[in-house]
This record gives sequence, C-alpha cells and structure tokens, in this order.
Amino acid sequence: MLTEDLTRSGLNLIAQAISIFDADLRLAVCNRPYQAMFDLPDALTETGARFEDTIRHLVLRGEYGPQDDPETAIRERVAQARTFQPHYMERLRADGRWISVEGAPLSQGGWIAVYTDISQIKRQEELLRARSEELSELVLAHAERLSEANRALAATNAALEEARRIATESESRTRQVTAMVPAHIAHMDRDYCYSFSNNQISAIFPGAGASILGRSGEDVLGAETFARIRPHMDRAISGQPQVFEISHPPSGRRIRIALTPDQSGRGAYILSTDVTAEVQSREALAHAAKRAIAAQVTSGMAHDFGNLLTIILGLQSRLARADLAPPQAEDVQATLAAAKRGVTLLDGISALTGARDHRPQPVDLRELLGDLAAMTRPTLGPDIRLTIAEDIPEGRLMLDPGALQDALLNLILNARDALQGRGEIHVTARAAGRWLELCITDSGPGFSPEALKRGTEPFFTTKGGQGSGLGLSMVYDQIKLAGGTMRLANKGGAEVTIRLPWRDATPLLVLLAEDDPNIRAATREMLLAQGHAVIEAENLAEAKRLADLPGLSLILSDLQLGDGSGAELADAPLPLVLMTALPPDAAQRSALTVPVLTKPFDEAELAMALMKVTDD
Repeated sequence: MLTEDLTRSGLNLIAQAISIFDADLRLAVCNRPYQAMFDLPDALTETGARFEDTIRHLVLRGEYGPQDDPETAIRERVAQARTFQPHYMERLRADGRWISVEGAPLSQGGWIAVYTDISQIKRQEELLRARSEELSELVLAHAERLSEANRALAATNAALEEARRIATESESRTRQVTAMVPAHIAHMDRDYCYSFSNNQISAIFPGAGASILGRSGEDVLGAETFARIRPHMDRAISGQPQVFEISHPPSGRRIRIALTPDQSGRGAYILSTDVTAEVQSREALAHAAKRAIAAQVTSGMAHDFGNLLTIILGLQSRLARADLAPPQAEDVQATLAAAKRGVTLLDGISALTGARDHRPQPVDLRELLGDLAAMTRPTLGPDIRLTIAEDIPEGRLMLDPGALQDALLNLILNARDALQGRGEIHVTARAAGRWLELCITDSGPGFSPEALKRGTEPFFTTKGGQGSGLGLSMVYDQIKLAGGTMRLANKGGAEVTIRLPWRDATPLLVLLAEDDPNIRAATREMLLAQGHAVIEAENLAEAKRLADLPGLSLILSDLQLGDGSGAELADAPLPLVLMTALPPDAAQRSALTVPVLTKPFDEAELAMALMKVTDD
C-alpha cells in the first residue's frame, strides 16, 4: 500500500495526464491531471475501473464529437485498445482544446497512455500562419509537419526504449535459465568458432576453459575431440540436424551432442550432455542380461559336473599311484591335467554366477605392480619380455587389490597366449585427471573385428577349445564394479585400457570410541595399518569431550557404549560411523541415519565404510 501511495504521489506531480490500464482493460493507476483533463467522476479514477465505462462516459458526453451510433463507437475504441499497439495521435476536443495521446504497451500486458495539452502549441502555429506575410506557406507547412513528426518521434523513441528494456530483460532471463541447465548450450559459426555459450562447457568437457567465445572448437576441446565432432558439424552447417555420441578422450566421459542448423545459415546451435551414467547403466544391463543367461545355462550343469570331476580326479589319482607302463602313465597324467582344467573352468563359472563385492583399501600401486611382475614373469617363458612402467604421484590409492591384480593377471596371460611364445608385453600406469589409467599392450596380431565387438561377452573366445571365454568377461565385471571403464583396441598389437576412479587414500585423524579394550586395540591396528592417526576414547562422555578437537576427520564409535549410545555423537559436526554386533534387523539399528559396520569386520570392510562417509 505504501508503494502504491508513493507512486500516485509521484504521478500527481507530473503536469501531463497519465493512465495505466492492465491486460483486462481495468485501471491500474492514474494521476490527478488525468481526472482534471477529462473531468471524470471519482468512480472512473479508482483502481479497477473499466476502460469501457470510461470510454462510454466520454462518448456520451461528446468528447469525440457527434456519433451516429455511440455503442458502435464505444466497441471500436475498446477493440482498438485490446490490440495493445504503440500509437501517437493529436485530436481536437469538443471544448476546442487540442491534446496529444501517446500510448505504449507494457511487457506485463496492458498499456500506459500519456495525454498532453498542446493547445498553446497549436495557437502558436495558427498565429504564425496568420502573420506569415514574409514566410511562404511551404515553410510553415514544413515547420508544422516537423513539429508533429518530432512529437511522434519522441513517442516512438519511448516505445523503442520500452521494447529494448523488455528485450534486455528477456535476454537476461534466457541467459540465467540456460546457465542453470546441466548441459552445455552454445552456438558455433561457419568458421568453427564459438559465438555463444552458457558457460557450462567445463562441466561437460573437463579441462575446457570457461572463456570460449571467439575461440575455435579445436582450441577449446582439443584436436582429437574436435576431429570426432567436425564431420557432424559440417553436416549441421549445411542444414542437416545431427544427434550423436562421442567418448571424450581426456576424461573418458560419454557425451551426447545435438546439433541444430542455424536458420540464418551462420552456423549451428549445440546441446552437449554427459550421458556417461546412462551409457554405463545400459551396458551394465546388457552385460548382466548376458551373464544371467550364461548363469542360467551353466549353473544347473555345474553341480553335476563338479561331482563327475571329483570322481574322475579320485580314480585318476589312484591310477597315477599304480606302477603303469610309460604310455599308460602318460595317458593318466593327461587325463589328470584335463580334469584339473575342468576344475579351473568350474571356478570361472562360479565367479561368473556368484555375487561380487568391491572391497577397496589403501594400496601402494607400485608395490602391487612389482608383485604382479614377480608373479607372472615365470609363466611367460624365456622369449616373452614383460615391462611395467608407472607415472603416478607418491601415496596410496583406494583400490580393491585382489580384483585389480586378478584383472591384470588375466590380461597378461591373454597377451601371452596371443604371442605364441615370442614377443613383448607392456603394462603402463599413469594418472589421467580424475582417473587411474592402466594400459596393457602386446606385440601380437591384435584383436579380430569380432573380438573387438564381443570380447567382454561371457564364453566368447578366439582360442577354440583352449579357452573358456570367461577371462575378459570377468575383468570387465570387476572394472565396472569399481566404477571404471575398459576399452579394447588395436595399436600395433592388442591394447586393453582400464580406467578406475582416482581416489587418494587420504590419512585421517579418527576418534575411536570403544569400551572393550581388546576390540579397541584390534580396530586401532586396522586404522594404523591404513595410514590413519587415532585418538581413543573409552566411553561416551570422554568421546564427547574429544569430539571438538581441531583436525579430527571423523568419529568411529561402538553403538552400545557403557555409559550411553554412540548414536549421540551424531550431534558433533563430524562424519560418524557406528559399529555393532547387533544384526541388521535389530530394533536399535532401524532408526539410525549414519553408516553402521557389523561386527566382526575386516580391514577392507572398515576401509570401505570410511571411504563412503568421507566421499559423502
């Protein structure tokens, strides 16, 4: 109400008559000169008064001169007002006075009208005309038209200024909306330079700078990435809409790009979105479906096959102990080797159909690769050379060492088989942005086209009867479970590239609250083995006193402390992990909102719990 009163007071100080009608043609506000100029009753100057009632009052009073059909005149003026078009006009009123009417639409709907008494100007013009013996009629006519044009120009300028303001506000809103979209929206001209961006490119293409206007796509995205986009951009510039996906080499992300031709022919509009999670889910579902089919086919046979192998191994072992002639002894050894290979195949089937867990823990990758080399070199033979190189920072990483070593061992043995006794195998490890990249290459013949397409499918093999077809499938599953990616390629020989999320095993300062000294000691040893520092508390009261120590990273507490519940430590401004021997369905655990470790737990389970809570 205060704002409305201030607005009216300000408008009343203006000599010109002003009225503002809303989109429903009801009066929003007017000033006193408006009422005085047209001698309007109070009812027609109150907020909400209808424009039609005002026009009817003026028409019937003769404001617009004699009218043969007043109602038709009223309807025409109301219909004209509803078009909300900018206008300027001058008219002679019934009382002999001249007024100019200047109207402009409003962005919210409705319009504002300014009425100016120009009677004095008109009298001066008439006076000039009457005393113009020394002036030609042509000069006077031009002067009069110029005066009218100036007034019309002023009205037009006001309308243009309002239109500019509306356009500016609209552009600002558009930019704000596009900046909030979790995608990169841009325009690229025919020279492949960015002419518009919503400044979200670095969220989609990590490493691209935020300031890209005027820069080329190759400069912003890199030559390798832009080389994948350019053919589609050429087609979009020529008028063909494009939707496609690319892999972003620096980050490993999967990006979906939609290109829409600019109708003016000046380039194309770009919409880029990160669909990595979608693609991974799609691949995981497809792979899971294949694994489910394989499991369904094999699980029924695995039990019976295991029983048969047990019998065969038992009989063959008995025969091996007998004093047989050399040919028969060799047959027995060959049968034993085949049976043991069957056991290996059963283990692979079990791994394929069984549940998997990702168990990360702090790992020294250099040490893991050294152990891998020591383990595999004796199996490669004298004419196969294994080299391992790494370019990674000092420190430990959160990895599942067993799964990673199994995956690398599988890939090295696959490469060995492809080399057929002679060649080279290279393993490289490097930091690649947010990823740990492991690349295994060999100097063999490389993957066949079918292997590149189907290599990760369960039971697919190019080794004929010598392969189970489970190796690459198991590696793929292990890497996906860890949130990574695996890519097969040929570069001279076969190349397998694994990317795993880079997670530093950051040392923490942990407040350990446990009232059992033996459990406290065992848990402390686990934490110290992972490189963490530990402060201990024997009960809840002591833990509460220590919870505000500077530098603390998190609290690890037993749920049932002697003097209270460890859940009370959730009030501290630190992440909390609780430990308990209670089963998961126990009532005391159902209301908890923090991670809970079930006792007993091992070092890997503890490391996983700490990683989850610190990542969050």
